[in-house]
Amino acid sequence: MELRIDQAVKDRSTVRLHGVTTRLHSIVPYAGFIIVLAYFSVALRSHGFLSVNNLRAIVEQTAPIAVMAMGYAFTLGAGEIDLSIGATVALVALTAADVMQYDSSVVGVVLALLIGLGVGLLNGFLTVLLRVPSFLVTLGVMTALEGFGELITNQNAVAVSNTGFNAIFGSGSAGPFPSLLIWVVAILAIGTFVMRQTRLGAHLLAIGGNRESAAELGLPVKRLRITALVISAFTAALAGLLYTGRLQGAQYTLGGTDLLTVIAATIIGGTSLSGGRASVPGAFVGALLLGVLNEGLILMGLAAPDQLVAEGIVVIVAVGLSLREKGE
Repeated sequence: MELRIDQAVKDRSTVRLHGVTTRLHSIVPYAGFIIVLAYFSVALRSHGFLSVNNLRAIVEQTAPIAVMAMGYAFTLGAGEIDLSIGATVALVALTAADVMQYDSSVVGVVLALLIGLGVGLLNGFLTVLLRVPSFLVTLGVMTALEGFGELITNQNAVAVSNTGFNAIFGSGSAGPFPSLLIWVVAILAIGTFVMRQTRLGAHLLAIGGNRESAAELGLPVKRLRITALVISAFTAALAGLLYTGRLQGAQYTLGGTDLLTVIAATIIGGTSLSGGRASVPGAFVGALLLGVLNEGLILMGLAAPDQLVAEGIVVIVAVGLSLREKGE
């Protein structure tokens, strides 16, 4: 009897501790963002860190990363890893820019998004059919996409002079709100609804938490795994269009350094690297935190290598905390 009582008390304490840990994970990204923003606001007050122009610049620079991070939350939450998002960004951007040289922007956008869907389906089907971990499949796909991106334009940059496209996907605005901010808010609203209010969101987290148990419950595990990889590829395709609109052109190096930044933003936002837990709003805040950090370091005069070192440290800490939690 005493053993049963002790076990019940222990189980209750474990559940309570898990609840506290979950609440902490939901608070940390927001607290971290406020702390970083407050620090640079004070340290860089003379540089106009909180000026409207600077804040707009942060939003515009962070928008593609935020869009990818919010999509990546679904992928990581489902227990998958997509290494091909950076290469997808470049291929989509180059394709859209190239098509718009001789056809309408509508054709370029539709083709670009279809490429994103195709890459996601390819990643998903290869992962499921070959029974190979998704990070290995997407590593191979990433290499192939990088080659395609360089081939289709012979490593040349492609300019986009379509003012309508550039306004919608980059430099335009609706009143005081930049178009890039509108895209981010739209993805935030859709992603949060899907993750929190639909079966798809719950099922993706279920297979990320325990794939075998999810299969025993009758969930379509293979289809869900494919869907998780399609989401990350599709949001990477959208990010490619946002880059193209903001820069009014594309080149094969676009997205080349985005992978680690996206993963860091997603994990900082409370998504578990091992799956089973994800936060779309958290991924958005994680991306903003990194954007504020980069802008602050630039205004403080740090060179590009120093910025990469700082970002690398953030990635290591975020991944370390995620893996430590898994071990506990």
